[in-house]
Amino acid sequence: MSDIRDFEICNASLVLEDRVVTGGVVVRDGRITEVTEGTSRSGFDLEGDYLIPGLVELHTDHLEVHYAPRPGVRWDTIAAIQAHDGQVATAGITTVFDCLRMGADDEHFQPGEMRTLADALHEGRDQGRFRADHLIHLRCEVSAPDMLSDYETFRGDPLVHLVSVMDHAPGQRQFQNLDQYTLYYQKKLGLSDEAFAAFVAAQQEASARHSGPNRQIVADDCRARGIALASHDDATIDHVAESAGHGVRIAEFPTTLDAARASHAAGISVLMGAPNIVRGRSHSGNIAAGDLAAVGVLDVLSSDYVPISLIHAPFVLADRVAGVDLPQAIAMVTATPARSVGLMDRGRIAEGLRADLVRVQRQEGVPVVRTVWREGRRVA
Repeated sequence: MSDIRDFEICNASLVLEDRVVTGGVVVRDGRITEVTEGTSRSGFDLEGDYLIPGLVELHTDHLEVHYAPRPGVRWDTIAAIQAHDGQVATAGITTVFDCLRMGADDEHFQPGEMRTLADALHEGRDQGRFRADHLIHLRCEVSAPDMLSDYETFRGDPLVHLVSVMDHAPGQRQFQNLDQYTLYYQKKLGLSDEAFAAFVAAQQEASARHSGPNRQIVADDCRARGIALASHDDATIDHVAESAGHGVRIAEFPTTLDAARASHAAGISVLMGAPNIVRGRSHSGNIAAGDLAAVGVLDVLSSDYVPISLIHAPFVLADRVAGVDLPQAIAMVTATPARSVGLMDRGRIAEGLRADLVRVQRQEGVPVVRTVWREGRRVA
């Protein structure tokens, strides 16, 4: 990683919030001090390649792939984060919210493992190991009886900037259709029909007992501490009304058009998966993100489980969806997610902001990330 934080860029296709123009930027001490328009011979010549803000990733489970690459296998925590970090940075992601699970689930993570990962994130940041700026997103499974005990270990952690509340019990939200739940869980867990029926009943009972109280406790805590709160898999107007009452800022993966429209109308940013855009459909059978974009209710994209999708999806949107131009699509992975969590120092190419920048080349098909700067330092 380069320590040079003062430089100039010229002859780029600058993707600003409202237009694409030929121009450049001047960077001093890691900040953008000037945005210029027109051709120039001063600085690093991008030869017409796009220059976009560094991508802001709010929801990725990808760290788990490196930490737990096989059932029962745990990788060195620092090495796992570095592997994850390298992949997100070379995809143009300069700010990443790493999801950590609160509450037991079928993945069999042991108590304390998420805190161990968080401690490694702190250690790696302090040692300057990472290319991207890593923050923490706590994914709270509110139906789990042990969720609050996990959550308590993160009180006061300065890296926690986003918390989401979710309930994956069958028969509602993401799994309104039990056929999809059966396909996802019974095969994954290797359960007989009888054992799976008992599993479903236990999940539904836990949801009925714990979901409401836990959701309220987490919402109250986030409000008191000024932490951005997200809902997950809202499916109905009542779900959205509950989220609005809790002060939710981001609606992650609403499963119906009605829920997405209601969230957007309430000023809650609607977040969908970039893989959904690239593939043209949801992997779980819910609404397609492109359909939400087409009616103007898609605000934020997340790479979710494929880091490179975050740079790919905006170009797909701009190509395929009428009414969505490239600046609007790029804002879904830069300015809007940054604003949604209160990070006002990044996400746009504008004077005074962090020089988190990405050079992108695209003639056709999948875009190529050529260069990545974070706070003026070249990191990829």
